[in-house]
Amino acid sequence: MAAVSLRLGDLVWGKLGRYPPWPGKIVNPPKDLKKPRGKKCFFVKFFGTEDHAWIKVEQLKPYHAHKEEMVKINKGKRFQQAVDAVEEFLRRAKGKDQASSHASADDKNRRNSSSEERSRAGAGDEKRKLAEGKVKKGAGDSKKRVSSGSSERGSRSPLKRAHEQSPRKRGRPPKDEKDLTVPESSTVKGIMAGPMAAFKWQPTASEVMSEPVRDADPHFHHFLLSQTEKPAVCYQAITKKLKICEEETGSTSIQAADSTAVNGSVTPTDKKIGFLGLGLMGSGIVSNLLKMGHTVTVWNRTAEKCDLFIQEGARLGRTPAEVVSTCDITFACVSDPKAAKDLVLGPSGVLQGIRPGKCYVDMSTVDADTVTELAQVIVSRGGRFLEAPVSGNQQLSNDGMLVILAAGDRGLYEDCSSCFQAMGKTSFFLGEVGNAAKMMLIVNMVQGSFMATIAEGLTLAQVTGQSQQTLLDILNQGQLASIFLDQKCQNILQGNFKPDFYLKYIQKDLRLAIALGDAVNHPTPMAAAANEVYKRAKALDQSDNDMSAVYRAYIH
Repeated sequence: MAAVSLRLGDLVWGKLGRYPPWPGKIVNPPKDLKKPRGKKCFFVKFFGTEDHAWIKVEQLKPYHAHKEEMVKINKGKRFQQAVDAVEEFLRRAKGKDQASSHASADDKNRRNSSSEERSRAGAGDEKRKLAEGKVKKGAGDSKKRVSSGSSERGSRSPLKRAHEQSPRKRGRPPKDEKDLTVPESSTVKGIMAGPMAAFKWQPTASEVMSEPVRDADPHFHHFLLSQTEKPAVCYQAITKKLKICEEETGSTSIQAADSTAVNGSVTPTDKKIGFLGLGLMGSGIVSNLLKMGHTVTVWNRTAEKCDLFIQEGARLGRTPAEVVSTCDITFACVSDPKAAKDLVLGPSGVLQGIRPGKCYVDMSTVDADTVTELAQVIVSRGGRFLEAPVSGNQQLSNDGMLVILAAGDRGLYEDCSSCFQAMGKTSFFLGEVGNAAKMMLIVNMVQGSFMATIAEGLTLAQVTGQSQQTLLDILNQGQLASIFLDQKCQNILQGNFKPDFYLKYIQKDLRLAIALGDAVNHPTPMAAAANEVYKRAKALDQSDNDMSAVYRAYIH
């Protein structure tokens, strides 16, 4: 891609992740919003939205030169409104320029008239001035020769003399010499080799099929920081990235003892906590945060679920944006990648409340690509981000015995210490964003596959004339004995499939885990087989039952 010249005030097209190019203007960022480290970027305010972000130069193009191309690609209503906003801006700017040029022309005519009069009036004095000038020049030459000799005898350099000759006072440099966050004028050099060197604006066929430019798309008008093939988010709070394979324990852990929510030894943080999503897991988490003395503001899509927690001392937030804007750290726990994105990017979503220093912790079980996108959009607004999916079920959530897998901003992880202690028995920090999502999917892949195997064993025992209860007794006396095994077998034997972990969610996690394996060309045949059984159970209307209802896929 050829070098592009951009400067403050330029109109541009910004390409952000998988979203279409969008018109914007390069502006100065807020004073408290620091420029990300790494490649050169500009702060862009987008037309037709309230959004703004740091955009890398390789994902910016001049507005006028590429307008026709962009308008052909994108046909959405919001996109057209944004283009109309640009054109209105240009019309107003043109009107101001014309008014200014007329005023300048009038001033010039007046100055020319005055100049002609002065020239005629002063013609008679010209000869006298020339004569006086000759006398002064002679005296000036004499002074120059004396000054030159003195300079040659001294040890001052030309640079030093230049500074001394300047009338500027010593001390702080003038404003126009300071380093500007967004320079007034800069020439962007050629893009370095790598994935971004071959950056194309024309969408691929798959991108066209999945293009989110739809009027009904609730989060289309929100944007992400530009991404490479392997997106990376810069976190100022992280001084050292922890790699799983580089440490003996594979992680760092805030707490590895039994739950402090049970023994009541948590010293709550003085930070204001927000929580979005009061499902099976979120309800137990919020309850334990309140029990341990945290100040919590809650929001849920179904507002009635907030009532119980309001009675326990929680505050009510009307929207996710309001919760984030009024709290220091906001946690969220929702069902799947779509829900996680809608919560952040949708109308009155998390992004609208993010300001520099605001913290967002996503506890949802999603794929690494989703959590990376969310991290980037939060950080682009000056926020801090941590992913922290949890391993457990409704009962463990109620008991404050969850296992938290965290990754992202290490400083934020430590700031969440009292919260993690209240909701879980142990928490692990796994390094950079995406690691926790991958680990969580692997954990749930193992769990989901194991549950399907348990159901398969119990049905095989039944059809071969063996006692299912005896099979459970034998398993409970062997190496496979566990609370999980006993509880799920009891569910099946009693025909009680009240959800403790929704079947639809474990199937979703299996699907995402299989995709994770596909992405690295790693076979997952056991997970794939289990996934088919869960899909069969969903077809039998078991989605909203406990995962142990997978048993019914074998008996129908």
